[in-house]
Amino acid sequence: MESSCKFFPAIVFFLLLVATDVALAQVRECETPSTQFQGLCMMEANCANVCLTEGFSGGKCSGFRRRCKCTKAC
Repeated sequence: MESSCKFFPAIVFFLLLVATDVALAQVRECETPSTQFQGLCMMEANCANVCLTEGFSGGKCSGFRRRCKCTKAC
């Protein structure tokens, strides 16, 4: 019985850690095609910078056609 009391704080810490990860994972990310990005999207940093000027929080290259998609939390 005494050994289970030693592990109780570790178990509580683990459960709190898992609960916060689940809460953070529930934030959805919306994607919208960029209206100002020209050409193929090869570097996500360039895409993200253009999306910042369009009022989004970031951007990423996606799809077979390598288009810039602007992202923000929904």
